[in-house]
Amino acid sequence: MKYIIAVIQPSRLEAVKEALSKIEVFRLTISDAQGIGRQKGHKEVYRGHEYRVNLVNKIKLEIAVNDEFVEPTIDAISNAARTGEEGKIGDGKIFILPMDEVVRIRTRERGSEAI
Repeated sequence: MKYIIAVIQPSRLEAVKEALSKIEVFRLTISDAQGIGRQKGHKEVYRGHEYRVNLVNKIKLEIAVNDEFVEPTIDAISNAARTGEEGKIGDGKIFILPMDEVVRIRTRERGSEAI
């Protein structure tokens, strides 16, 4: 079992959700996030003054999957979250972590059955 965390652009959320549903990955947690990376923020103008905004809005997806779903999930997210053919800085990142155990609260099922 793996715990996948993906940080993507908010504008790509619907495309990523659709790509995940095509591979039958329906259970995920979505959170608003802010961060700074290679984009290094952006400039905004407010009342005639220019401000540098260091934190960029992102969406964080958290997905627990069984081992056979890891690569299809990575491919679905990568393809749907990429902007354009080549992609651009700021398209996001995917982190894959080992997951030792999971417990479904309602039934107390454990392991891959609980996912």
